[in-house]
Amino acid sequence: MSLSGALRASALALIMAAAPAVAQAETLRQALESAYSNNPTIMSALLSVKATAEDIARAKASKLPQIDLNASSGMAWSVTNGRSTVTEPSFKLGLDYRQNLFDNFQSEAAIEGARALTEVSKYALRNSEQNVLLSAVQAYMNVVRDQQLVALRQDNVSFFEAQVESADNRLRLGEGTKIEVSQAQARQAAAVASYRAAMASLQSSRASYERWIGHTPKNLSTDFKFGGVLPKSLDDAIASAEENHPAILSARAAIRAAMSGTDAAQAAFGPTLGLVGSVCAIGCFQNDPRQGGMTGSVGLSLSVPIYHGGALGATVRKANINQIKSEVDALAARDQVREAVISSWSTLQNATAQIESANSAVSAGQLVVEGTVQERDVGQSTTLDVLNAQAELTQAREGLISATTSRIIASFALVAAAGRLSPAELGLNVEVKSADGYIATVEDVWAELRAIDE
Repeated sequence: MSLSGALRASALALIMAAAPAVAQAETLRQALESAYSNNPTIMSALLSVKATAEDIARAKASKLPQIDLNASSGMAWSVTNGRSTVTEPSFKLGLDYRQNLFDNFQSEAAIEGARALTEVSKYALRNSEQNVLLSAVQAYMNVVRDQQLVALRQDNVSFFEAQVESADNRLRLGEGTKIEVSQAQARQAAAVASYRAAMASLQSSRASYERWIGHTPKNLSTDFKFGGVLPKSLDDAIASAEENHPAILSARAAIRAAMSGTDAAQAAFGPTLGLVGSVCAIGCFQNDPRQGGMTGSVGLSLSVPIYHGGALGATVRKANINQIKSEVDALAARDQVREAVISSWSTLQNATAQIESANSAVSAGQLVVEGTVQERDVGQSTTLDVLNAQAELTQAREGLISATTSRIIASFALVAAAGRLSPAELGLNVEVKSADGYIATVEDVWAELRAIDE
């Protein structure tokens, strides 16, 4: 078996290992749907939203009654002048009641802060969705690119193998030189090394594909229609990002949370008023535990802070600093998103220009190779000229493959930078993961008394 035949067999084995028994094309849209449905990163972000939402219920609990059932049982003994005395066992059962009536609006600030932090988690979920979908696109297109490079470099090996054979034949006929044979053999060896590098890159791309999309790649098809999701201009992309990007929206929600923290810290200087009460049902009379009856008490508890060692003032100052920091972080997030938009737009424009240039180079390079081979056969060009022409054509074809891949990835990166890379915007046939139902459930102040289904 020739070297090119062996390489072709290894490439076929790699491709067949990734394909099912019955070949079935997997479009980019289907791959995105699989990635969204199966990727654990999105599920982890969804669980984080639900966990954060529980802080809303915890904050609301500070305004609601707290009722505890208390029970105690025991006995006492003593030794006096060598004589021991043991009392009868006692048992006491009762209820304690506590409720915050007024805390200078600290509870309201805490509730608002918990809601704002839950909103931050919701936007973090959206950001995770964008990152996963974009990573899935990159993994998908990397497999497509590497498969095309493997095929191209495999053909390149066959071409140089033919040139080695041709140079060797001309040498035996006395029309060539050993230098030409050696030149062809050197190019063949370089082509084999390049091919093997492409095979290794394809294996790595397949592993990344399986990580993000959840299964090995099948027959891939790059057709994808963006519709109106892809921005038409740079200004449209920037405007969309400022309105929709989850990083910017998360930063705004973080400002709200910081403001609530400031309000709560300032409210700590005010008075708190609580209602306390207790009811004893069994064992209420210590002098005579066997006596029946019930006892109860109810009252108000007022607390006004006077001096706490400077802790309250430090808390307010820290909250003010955190609020300023959240505003600065929001500016940084806006600038970062704006940079991503401009970078994605520039990459997309450059990839489009590179495709036009590469198409022209490939068309011209094919003619050059064909003409140089003909000239070599009639003695007007050398084998080295043919080898150089083929190398330039291969470089142009690889440039076209890379530019085509870059354009598709840059298009999705631009959609992500504009804040619109979501299953709903892309029209994916999936169930959108959302914690809104769970949040509405935990907002129910009596949720502790019944199960939560989600």
